[in-house]
Amino acid sequence: MPNALSAAEADADLLVLRPSKWTLVVIVQLRAGTMRFNELRRNMGGVPQKSLSQTLRELERDGFVTRTAYATIPPRVDYDLTDLGRELLVLAEQFQHFALRNRQAVEEARRLFDATTG
Repeated sequence: MPNALSAAEADADLLVLRPSKWTLVVIVQLRAGTMRFNELRRNMGGVPQKSLSQTLRELERDGFVTRTAYATIPPRVDYDLTDLGRELLVLAEQFQHFALRNRQAVEEARRLFDATTG
């Protein structure tokens, strides 16, 4: 029998979103509604196919995205936000606003850091 997690470990594990570089981008893209894989990839520009596949699998596993496969030729797979995903979308949009509001400050901090460290 596997070792049971302590309450603190269980809480920490539950709160860990394992976001990839593309997690919030996918969530924000799906704001518009159901999308197919290639449509998402096209809209995201520059995301490698493997990275998008992995991100979608993780989001589906964690309950943020649903995946619906249709037995058609060619195969069709749609992705959509769940209620949990729409709740995460609110946080993603807040982060996006934060990032836009603070872009210059972050760029200046990076410039100063890079100038002093190497």
